[in-house]
Amino acid sequence: MSVGTEPETMTATATPKTAILYRMVMPTHTCPYGLKARDLLRRHGYAVEDHWLRTREETDAFKADHCVKTTPQVFIGGERVGGYDDLRRFFGKPVADPKATSYRPVAALFTITALMALAASQAVYATPFTMRAVEWFIAFSMAVLALLKLQNVESFATMFLNYDLLARRWVPYSYVYPFAEGLAGVLMIAGVLNWLSVPIALFIGGVGTVSVLKAVYIDRRELKCACIGGGSNVPLGFLSLTENLMMIAMALWMAGRHI
Repeated sequence: MSVGTEPETMTATATPKTAILYRMVMPTHTCPYGLKARDLLRRHGYAVEDHWLRTREETDAFKADHCVKTTPQVFIGGERVGGYDDLRRFFGKPVADPKATSYRPVAALFTITALMALAASQAVYATPFTMRAVEWFIAFSMAVLALLKLQNVESFATMFLNYDLLARRWVPYSYVYPFAEGLAGVLMIAGVLNWLSVPIALFIGGVGTVSVLKAVYIDRRELKCACIGGGSNVPLGFLSLTENLMMIAMALWMAGRHI
């Protein structure tokens, strides 16, 4: 091994990569994308020269000087990389498309409600695997789905009117739906007033099933589902149909238990 090459290798290794970051840090606002950009740079081994833009005037002057519309801005090797999304692309990381549809929100919801049901069963029956856990899973899902819709009923109703057959004939139904779903779910969790929860679940689940089948599988329309609220990017399709079929199955099961 050549002794003379070791110092050069060590020096090169010891020299940190440097990035310059300009981000807004004001008394009433710290830019979250600036924090994310700094974190991303550090995780990729960069020493960050962190420059704070402390006022709106200072921020506007920076944008004008560099002909950019947004901050933060990252510079590496004397070249402007850009904002947070540009930095992710620079490192070969994916950038989320805000308009892209995804089943992830519904999958996450069903995963959490399934775990909640198993946990509740464990707490009550000392085992997670019971028929009551299955009932709770569906009932918890209904309650949480209703909660998400109720965060913005107006937005939900607008999206719901795109495909629900009853709501398109009687608009108030689009506002009633999340309350009815939530009520049925809570009653089914408690296992009380089945004479009320069962008809509600059968009705809204039945109308929903027919509506989804017509919109997606007969009319072949590409729509977004209002199942987790009016602002979602969940495509209307199989999971939307599953939500309605789960309500019908739960209602029939509970009706059969109490006949």
